[in-house]
Amino acid sequence: MVPLRRRLAATVLGFGGVAVTACLLAPLVGSTRISLIRALDRSAPFADNLDAQIFFVARLPRTLAAALVGAALASAGVVLQALLRNPLASPFTLGVSAGAALGAMLAITCAGTWAVSGVSVVPLAAFAGSLGAVAIVYALATVKRRGLSTEVLLLAGVTLNAFFSALILFVQYFADASQTLRTVRWLMGDLDVGGYGPVLAALPMVLLAAAGVALLPRSLNLLSLGTEAAAARGVNVLGAQRLAFLSASVATGAAVSLGGPVGFVGIIVPHLVRLLVGADHRLVLPAAALFGAAFLVGCDVVARVALAPLELPVGIVTAILGGPFFVWLLVRQR
Repeated sequence: MVPLRRRLAATVLGFGGVAVTACLLAPLVGSTRISLIRALDRSAPFADNLDAQIFFVARLPRTLAAALVGAALASAGVVLQALLRNPLASPFTLGVSAGAALGAMLAITCAGTWAVSGVSVVPLAAFAGSLGAVAIVYALATVKRRGLSTEVLLLAGVTLNAFFSALILFVQYFADASQTLRTVRWLMGDLDVGGYGPVLAALPMVLLAAAGVALLPRSLNLLSLGTEAAAARGVNVLGAQRLAFLSASVATGAAVSLGGPVGFVGIIVPHLVRLLVGADHRLVLPAAALFGAAFLVGCDVVARVALAPLELPVGIVTAILGGPFFVWLLVRQR
């Protein structure tokens, strides 16, 4: 049997190579052909180097945003599926994305084009909305003397999703045509971030969530067997549940604030990774983060070139891929 360290090294190197390759090649693909050699050429002024402008200003920030969002959503999907012991759980199950969407809707309708330190108020409001949803769900799911109830957590998330969706429609009813169009485009999932500012703004929260997720693999392996089995093996069940819930929620909130509610990544990637590396979360979590980054970068490339020069929202591409996969998963579980 291959030792875990060797399997982990092979997993990180393999999936990491796929992610790095995707991030290097994606900025070179688009409706306008560019050369990497010309883009990196320092002999000509940047203002006169069209290839460098397209590579570094238009495409590279978008690629980095796709990688960050994909890694965050895939990791959150793995954590929530283990926490809830439900293979159909996703980062959007607990109402975090609906809270973020409501925050973004309110910002688009009320704040317009305001910005804070050069960053649009929309992603900031989306992240604030996601944190509000997290607080409500956590308060509802906390049961005295029994800690965190995963059943109530799931029910509260589904209910909050429906409630926030109704509020989004209510706010949208009073928005004008331009605000409605902007909202609809945001709800489809859009990685056209327009610069490095939004990526840098979301990065600290993603790193914070990643630090929490890094402490969870052993606990998730045991929680997948049930809380009683995990407690019998020395796991602090309540502490692990709290850390898993908060880490996944922060990752989801940061991802949605950056790229909008890009669906199905948190379902597709974890299951594909498990088919390749097994069910051990010590392998699944890093593999899912790396493959999630590569997967969404690839989907974004398809969104940019499928109907070039028009660009599809990346959420449409992931939905087209995720719908059949979700049906297959339901049939397989049955």
